[in-house]
Amino acid sequence: MSQMLLGIAPEWIPSLDNFVAGRNAELVSALRQRSGASSIFIWGETGSGKSHLLQAAVEGARAAGQPAVYADGAVPQAAQVVAVDGVEQLDDAAQIELFALYNRMRENGAMLIVSGTQAPAFLPLRDDLRTRLGWGLVYQVHALNDDEKAEALRQHAQARGFELPPEVTTYLLRHGRRDLPALLQTLNALDEHCLRLKRAASVPLLKEVMMLEFAARQPDCPAGNK
Repeated sequence: MSQMLLGIAPEWIPSLDNFVAGRNAELVSALRQRSGASSIFIWGETGSGKSHLLQAAVEGARAAGQPAVYADGAVPQAAQVVAVDGVEQLDDAAQIELFALYNRMRENGAMLIVSGTQAPAFLPLRDDLRTRLGWGLVYQVHALNDDEKAEALRQHAQARGFELPPEVTTYLLRHGRRDLPALLQTLNALDEHCLRLKRAASVPLLKEVMMLEFAARQPDCPAGNK
């Protein structure tokens, strides 16, 4: 039954429209416009939404007919829009590649979007690359508060086609992991659990899902070794 349910939920694609901006409205606007600078650097803590924003910018460029590419911890080929996620993961050779890509894209009027866990000045990168990344627009991605996370969960549930009762959202925010990607992962698991049981989302079902997730994270638990 679990196998049969795979693929029933609509595919969820990160976009700037389904990103709850919160205090990041100026950043979202800059990613929409992609003008006024040759590069945009965004930084913030893990789970703040950096990957969503980079993937959304690439999807938006493709929808507008522009060649665009996203890479996580790697340097891709040049395009009209290139997004490099997790710049701190790059080794020395990849940093040299990114430095060359930056210069080439700047000369061609293309847009480079890069993310990191800290502002460029504090990243353990080559001096020349760190300087280049600080030349463009630099934004911190501010984490959402609980009300904004609740709205993000509601939109995500709506996109998947299921109703999320307020009490379920409240319980998840109170007892779930704090970062939004983890909360969305739990929400996806709840949706699949409800589909298997053919029942509506509820706090008792959410508790079952969270218990299964907790067990799967334990290294000595068989569920965690699957």
